[in-house]
Amino acid sequence: MRRVVVTGMGAITPIGLNTEDFWNGVKEGKTGFGEVTHFDTTDYKTHLAAEVKDFNAKDYMDFKAAKRMALFSQYAVAAAKEAMEDSGLEMEKEDPFRVGCAVGSGIGSLQVIEQEHTKLLEKGPKRLAPLMVPMMISNMAAGNVSIQFGLRGKNINVVTACATGTHSIGEAYRSIQCGDADVMFAGGTEAAISPVGLGGFGALTALSTSTDPKRCSIPFDKERDGFVMGEGAGIVVLEELEHAKARGAKIMAEVVGYGATADAYHITSPIEDGSGAAKAMELAVKEAGISTDDVWYINAHGTSTHHNDLFETNAIKIVFGEHAKEMKINSTKSMVGHLLGAAGAVEFITCVKELQEGFIHETVGYQVPDEDCDLDYVTNGPVKMDIQYALSNSLGFGGHNATLLVKKFTL
Repeated sequence: MRRVVVTGMGAITPIGLNTEDFWNGVKEGKTGFGEVTHFDTTDYKTHLAAEVKDFNAKDYMDFKAAKRMALFSQYAVAAAKEAMEDSGLEMEKEDPFRVGCAVGSGIGSLQVIEQEHTKLLEKGPKRLAPLMVPMMISNMAAGNVSIQFGLRGKNINVVTACATGTHSIGEAYRSIQCGDADVMFAGGTEAAISPVGLGGFGALTALSTSTDPKRCSIPFDKERDGFVMGEGAGIVVLEELEHAKARGAKIMAEVVGYGATADAYHITSPIEDGSGAAKAMELAVKEAGISTDDVWYINAHGTSTHHNDLFETNAIKIVFGEHAKEMKINSTKSMVGHLLGAAGAVEFITCVKELQEGFIHETVGYQVPDEDCDLDYVTNGPVKMDIQYALSNSLGFGGHNATLLVKKFTL
C-alpha cells in the first residue's frame, strides 16, 4: 500500500478562522460558547451554541461565487483555500485528474430549506429560488471545493452524521493508498445552527440546556447534559508520500490506520458495550501494525452526552485493557462544541498539531468526576508529552463508527 501523508490544513472554527488561530485557542483553553445570535431562541430549550464569528466569505472567494453557496459550502471553500496555500500545491503543475476531493456535510443547508419553505407557504412555488436545490444539498461542499480549485479527480461526499469528517478523511486516505488519486482534499463542514437545527436536536433531548458557557459542553463530567452545537469546517490535504517528496512539500504527519464499523443497534444511541467503536479502534491500530500499548493518546468523540461518553469509555477499555488507565484522553468539543459533520476533521487537525508540538490539550470545563467514566481525560491543565501516535474517534447517529490513527512523520 502507498503511504499517505498530511501536507496542508485549513480550519474555520468558533475559536479561530484559520488553523493557527484555532490551535492557539486550543492551547489557551479558549471556548467558543455563547448566546445564539443567528436567531431568537426565546422559545427554545437551548440558548447556547458555538458560533463562528466574523466570517466574511468575500475574504476567501469571489463575491458572486459566494452568493451561489450556502454557508456550509462557504466554510468548506474557505478552509480548503487555507489548506491548499498551506500545502504549497500548485494545480498548474499537477494532473488535475489525480487530485480529488472528499468533503462531507452531515446535513447540508437547513437555512436554505427554512428560507425557501417560508417563501413556498407565503408566496407560492413560483417564487422559489432557482438555486435552492444546488445550495441546499450536502454534496455541494465537495462540488464547490472542486470547482474553486480545479480538482478533477475523485469527488465524493460522505454523509455519516457526526462521523462524516472522519469518514471523509478515511476514504480519501484509502483512495490514495489504492492509487485512485495522488492528492485528496478531505474533511467536513457544517453550519446547522438554525431554528430547525436547534429545535430538532432539542426535541431529541440531545442538546445541553445549560445557560452557563463554562458548564455547557463538559465531556465526561458527571453533570454533562448534552452537546452544544458548533459550526465550521476542517479540510486537510492528504498526499501520497513520494508525490509529496518529489515536489518538496512539508510533511506534517502520516495517516497509518483507519477503522470503520457499524453498531447495528439504535438510530441515536451507541451500543452499550462499546463494541462497535472498539472494533473501529482495533482495526485502525491493526492496520498500522503496532501494539495497542504503543498508543498513548486518544482524541475522543466526547460529545458531553451521557450515553456517548460512557459507552466510548467502555470501548476504550475493551481495546486497550489495563493500558487504558495510563493513556491521555481528551475532547476538543469541550472548547468548540459539536461541529457535527465537521467535528472529526477539526479534531484530526488537532491531533496533527498535538503530534507536532508534543502538547495534549485539556478537556476544558471538567469539574465533577463520574465513577463510570474513570480514565484520564486531561482535566487538570494541558500535558506536555512526546507522542508518536494519535487516535481520533467519531461516532454518528445511525451507528456509524470511524477511527483514524495518525503518526508523527518519520522517513
